[in-house]
Amino acid sequence: MTTLPDNTEKKLGLVIDLDTCVGCHACVISCKGWNTENYGAPLSDQDPYGAAPSGTFLNRVHSYEVQPLATSAKVQPPAQLFHFPKSCLHCEDAPCVTVCPTGASYKRVEDGIVLVNESDCIGCGLCAWACPYGAREKDEAEGVMKKCTLCVDRIYNENLEEVDRIPTCVRTCPSGARHFGDFADPDSHVSRLTAERGGMDLMPEMGTKPVNKYLPPRPKDALSEIDVLAPYLAPVDEAPGGFLGWLDKTLEKL
Repeated sequence: MTTLPDNTEKKLGLVIDLDTCVGCHACVISCKGWNTENYGAPLSDQDPYGAAPSGTFLNRVHSYEVQPLATSAKVQPPAQLFHFPKSCLHCEDAPCVTVCPTGASYKRVEDGIVLVNESDCIGCGLCAWACPYGAREKDEAEGVMKKCTLCVDRIYNENLEEVDRIPTCVRTCPSGARHFGDFADPDSHVSRLTAERGGMDLMPEMGTKPVNKYLPPRPKDALSEIDVLAPYLAPVDEAPGGFLGWLDKTLEKL
């Protein structure tokens, strides 16, 4: 069995804002593309254009329709749709690591990222059984277990521009719902964002101490009504000048 480090120098991870995720799946597609073309063996697909397609994904987005509880003000509040991205949370007490019989799963001391050494993995699936979040998937073509790597081959790649040295899902997200940083630094962007917005652990009762945090969605029915056309309907100039000003004064005399 693999042992976990007593402490890590950094705690790299993600903050996912459930309030701004639009469920576009851009993170899913970019993750699939980057990890198929770059890190490790390709993420295979089985019968992708057939009747029962399946494949390996390191990041997925689930959508849920939630019915808010009735109140005296709103007896029947409208249902709300939430999109929930899910990948490996790089837990501090990762059970997928300690259950691995070959040591293929391990947690890095330098940054806390949980990885799989594919050359040592025998595809037994014990890590998938141990993970309470369903973040491990078996690549049927390669016969090994795979998971989110936080794009470790991007974040330390000095051949990339500085702006690109973040996980591809964060770089791609069009709504800015995903954030990357070091949770060991209390002044980092992700640490401050978590403190300000009440970032939550996923299933804290499992005792895995996930590094990744989720920002709760704001209640949609509490927001004031916004007129999206207001900027276009407001007059551009209350007192027009130039030719239009002259024309306006001339027409008033008629």
